[in-house]
Amino acid sequence: MNPKVSIITVCYNSEKTIEDTIKSVVNQSYPNIEYIVIDGGSTDNTLAIIDKYKDKISTVISEKDNGIYDAINKGIKLATGDIVANLNSDDFYIDSDVITDVVATFENEKTDTLYADLYYVDAVDTNKIIRYWKSKQYKDGLFLKGWMPPHPTFFVKKEIYEKYGLFDLQFKSAADYEIMLRFIHRFKTSISYLPRVIVKMRVGGVSNASLKNRIKANQEDRKAWEVNGLKPHAFTLIFKPLSKLMQFVRK
Repeated sequence: MNPKVSIITVCYNSEKTIEDTIKSVVNQSYPNIEYIVIDGGSTDNTLAIIDKYKDKISTVISEKDNGIYDAINKGIKLATGDIVANLNSDDFYIDSDVITDVVATFENEKTDTLYADLYYVDAVDTNKIIRYWKSKQYKDGLFLKGWMPPHPTFFVKKEIYEKYGLFDLQFKSAADYEIMLRFIHRFKTSISYLPRVIVKMRVGGVSNASLKNRIKANQEDRKAWEVNGLKPHAFTLIFKPLSKLMQFVRK
């Protein structure tokens, strides 16, 4: 049995990076992948690049949206796979066996969700590692200590989205944190850790772009707990950004 894996890429004016993303998906060794690309109405060369690979992409939609999480939600609704992943247009899988390894872990451990490790890399020289986000085996309560898995490595069974909901569009930068908090900490879905790097992510994320944005992100993190009827510990939201400092040490 080869469960279908739906991979969703959302993009907007991503001509500089989208081809790396697409190649990393279409070159996967795993045979049963549904690839969905949701474009926000790009005005650069993005759509022409996507068109080069149209025979290997299951669905392409190009239209205005209400932000990245709205676009991801569109992709999830379209997904017909058993397992769903999101790979943004600044990111790419590190090798061709990523999905094979992910599916093997799902099958062997009978899990609902899965995460792995990630490299932040230089925006131009993607062989230059800036940060190494090395996760660890999840234990109940880790979110209270500021922990979260790297979202680009997060794979979820479609039925979990159907049961517990999609991305919450009231969040601008922390919807990924909120949905993982909801699935893992609040609803206790089963979760597995694949102990290897599977994604390279170019530096320059929205929530880390400036101190002002980091403060806004922290406020959204607090809101993520509130909307789920949860209460963090006194230092939970302080530990969360501080934990990222170790990623620079590990590179």
